[in-house]
Amino acid sequence: MEETGSIIDITDEEFNAISVLVRENFGINLTEKKRMLVKGRLNKRLHQMGHTNFQSYYDWIIQDPTGMGLLELVDKISTNHTMFFREAHHFLFLEQEVLPGIAERMKRTGSRDLRVWCAGCSSGEEAYTIAMVLAENLGADFFTAGPPILATDISLTVLETAIAGIYPPDRVEIVSRPLLEKYFETTDDGQYAVKDTLKKLVTFRRLNLMREHYPFKGRFDFIFCRNVMIYFDQTTKERLVMKMGRVLQDGGYIFIGHSETLGRKNTEFAYLQPAVYIKKAGS
Repeated sequence: MEETGSIIDITDEEFNAISVLVRENFGINLTEKKRMLVKGRLNKRLHQMGHTNFQSYYDWIIQDPTGMGLLELVDKISTNHTMFFREAHHFLFLEQEVLPGIAERMKRTGSRDLRVWCAGCSSGEEAYTIAMVLAENLGADFFTAGPPILATDISLTVLETAIAGIYPPDRVEIVSRPLLEKYFETTDDGQYAVKDTLKKLVTFRRLNLMREHYPFKGRFDFIFCRNVMIYFDQTTKERLVMKMGRVLQDGGYIFIGHSETLGRKNTEFAYLQPAVYIKKAGS
């Protein structure tokens, strides 16, 4: 075994094998530009497990009957950058254009059932931001049919952080003082913990977006899937958009990242504004 701290290099064959494994199972496209990221993020794990090369680590994953090795791999190489109120105009659009129509529908039907999917939720900031917008506009106690927000991610590590809902001061700097005081409380070590009034609006679950059919019982009013598709190749993106269309109501909204697009082949959604689309009726 190599000395602790020595760098284990990755060959072309090893990188290609890992790239194919990740793409086939999770849709993530590891281009040559990601070689150093893969090498850097996995080296410590290889040392911990006693592997002297990436081929040995790859073989272990393939032979692991529990599948946990594969989940650990995607956990290590996933990039989970997020923040509260990221791309803030999306939440302004949600507040001014989406929620009034939903509130009117609820008033007309007498239903308080609102369904929101936050796909690729990472460590929870986006889901809790949506929860704050809902609570501010409809009231935290408005929802009697259960948590309105389903937040999913492939990474178990970030989901643990999201469920805990505890963030250091620098992560909540962008949250306004009134919202911070209303929906967070400080911990003994100076961090900020999401209050239960907000937590009760969100359910966190692990979900692989590559599965053919999603285990949802009903359709969503709107979906946030932002800065997720940038990691997929074009074919995978198109399949994902098609599957999201299946679980979105007619007239439902989809929010994506600013560097993303639904693609020219898409005929199911109509463009509303940068990174915001609406599902056409009858699509």
